[in-house]
Amino acid sequence: MDIIKNYILTKNIVKSISKTAEIIVVTKNQNIDLIKNIIDQGHLHFGENKVQEALLKWKLILENNKNLKLHLVGNLQTNKVAEALKIFSFIHSLDREKLAVSLKKEEDKINKKIKYFIQINLEKELHKSGIDPTQAEEFIDYCKNELNLNIIGLMCVPPVEGKPELYFKQLAELANKKSLSQLSMGMSSDFQVALRLGATYVRIGSTIFGERV
Repeated sequence: MDIIKNYILTKNIVKSISKTAEIIVVTKNQNIDLIKNIIDQGHLHFGENKVQEALLKWKLILENNKNLKLHLVGNLQTNKVAEALKIFSFIHSLDREKLAVSLKKEEDKINKKIKYFIQINLEKELHKSGIDPTQAEEFIDYCKNELNLNIIGLMCVPPVEGKPELYFKQLAELANKKSLSQLSMGMSSDFQVALRLGATYVRIGSTIFGERV
C-alpha cells in the first residue's frame, strides 16, 4: 500500500471540501517508520487512542519536532491524566466532571494549558464514551467557567448503524449554541459528510494506512 499516495489523495479531498479543516492522522497501532513517511510530508496533526502507546512512540519524535501536535482521540482514564498532559496538545474525549477536575489540577501543577474537545454521546450508547447530550450544556459551562479549561469545541463518534449526517448536524447545532468554533467529527468512512457539515478536524487512519489487522 502506498501510504504517501493515500495521504496526498486524502489531503486533496479534504481541501476540495474545506480550505481550513485539519486532518488528524490517526496512528494507533502503526509502526513509527510508517508514521515518519507522513511527518516527512510536512503534516503536523497526529492522533493516538492510548496514552501509554503514545508515550512510547512519540516522546522522542516530539522532542525533535516541536511543531508537531499530538491529539488524544481515545478515552482518557483519570489515572492517566498526568502522563497525558506530558505529551498531548489536544484531548478530544473530555466527558465527565471527575476527569475535568483532574485535568484542571494537573494543568495548574505543571503550569500548562492544552486544548479540549468535549465528547458528546448523542445516541446515549452504553458502550461508548461521551457525556449525555441532556447534560452537555451545563457541563460545557462548568468546564469553561468554573474550571477555566480551554474548551475549543465538541467531538462525537456516530453510531455504526444510522446516518452520520444526523449526528453531525446535532453536534454542529450544539457547538453553535455554545459559541464553540471547532468540531472534531468524521473518520475514514464518513469524513466527507462531516466536512460538508462543518467539521474542522477529521480523524483519519485506515484511509491512509489501510485497515488495521
